[in-house]
Amino acid sequence: MQGFEARFHDGVTARVEPVRLVPPLGGQGAIEILASDDASRDRWPVETLYTVPTRKGTLRLGSTARPAGARLEVTGKAEVQRLLDLLPGIGHRRTADRRRQLGVIGLATAALGSLIIAYVVGVPLLARNIVGLVPAAWEESLGATVAVQIEQALSQGAGFAVCDPDPQSLANRAIARFAHSVAAGTGTPFSPRISVIRSDIPNAFALPGGQAYYFSALLDRTSSADEFAGVLAHELGHVVYRHGLEGLVSTSATGLLIGFVLGDLTGLSIAGGLGSALIDTRFSREAEREADRFALDAARRLGFRPAGLADLLDRISEDDRMSRALALLSTHPLSEERRAALEDMDSGGETLSPAFTPIEWQAIKSMCAEAEGPRSSVSIGERPGSQSRQRDLVPLETAP
Repeated sequence: MQGFEARFHDGVTARVEPVRLVPPLGGQGAIEILASDDASRDRWPVETLYTVPTRKGTLRLGSTARPAGARLEVTGKAEVQRLLDLLPGIGHRRTADRRRQLGVIGLATAALGSLIIAYVVGVPLLARNIVGLVPAAWEESLGATVAVQIEQALSQGAGFAVCDPDPQSLANRAIARFAHSVAAGTGTPFSPRISVIRSDIPNAFALPGGQAYYFSALLDRTSSADEFAGVLAHELGHVVYRHGLEGLVSTSATGLLIGFVLGDLTGLSIAGGLGSALIDTRFSREAEREADRFALDAARRLGFRPAGLADLLDRISEDDRMSRALALLSTHPLSEERRAALEDMDSGGETLSPAFTPIEWQAIKSMCAEAEGPRSSVSIGERPGSQSRQRDLVPLETAP
């Protein structure tokens, strides 16, 4: 009796047996599985057969009436085609299986494409729309929580050292006055608070709710009042446009998309990352452009040179270590386009209305030259409005 040489897995043991297959006449009935001595090893009903993906030139069959791991394998292109000709139903099912597989791949590709589009287009749009619905008090509370975590991460648990904790000092009063002038008329619900922190990290950044920091290592590299004013105005732009909260919302939305793909929609994987998101996340290039434009508008209103920001960024960009640390350069390098935009409003003449008087600027430059200030690890995390928080930060209410 003519048959087909094959390999047989019973799906129960790991044994692989050489067998001979004898298909039924007319393709109906059951396929006989004969051992090497022609003894019947098993019979698989044709209607239960299905194909299993395998390498080219091999036909692998399974049966819905047998254990999930049971398999029959026939090798050789000619032999496979001859068996399929005798069992045409298997060929039809094999074609249908391939179509289903291609359909699944197509759906998966379409789903992945949709997620990518949602990430690139939908997440930023969603974040911006949601931010407008968040109460200012809630954002301030969130910002205080994030501030504690950032402080602990950047200071290795020691707490930030405020260079000048006296809100009535000349330097702090000048900074508060400048922040008040920059924020005036913008409609922001926040009263910006700026702290100059003793740190070897050359950075400046803003948090949700109005808190901003200027690190002493960056202050040391700041050579003019216009440069200092440009950076502060840029960071206050992030506050006014609520970029910090927008970044957190985007991080959460991205987490939801990843959770959808991985099947984790409990939110546990997202909640744990919010506190540290602003440590690792840099603002998008569009957010940086908005902050640049805000700084330019502030320079026009207050009369200081907008190119001061470009001068500082240009100088720092020559130092790879410092440019990597500075958030203003990490995702938005000082390209010719960006520098041209920053210099666009610069008349090239002298500053008409200095952001800070020479005495004020000298006081600001020397803020961190005095004896080391107290750590702020206790007060910085307290709710806005507490006495200890107001002592270490620089509220606008102290401006003259």
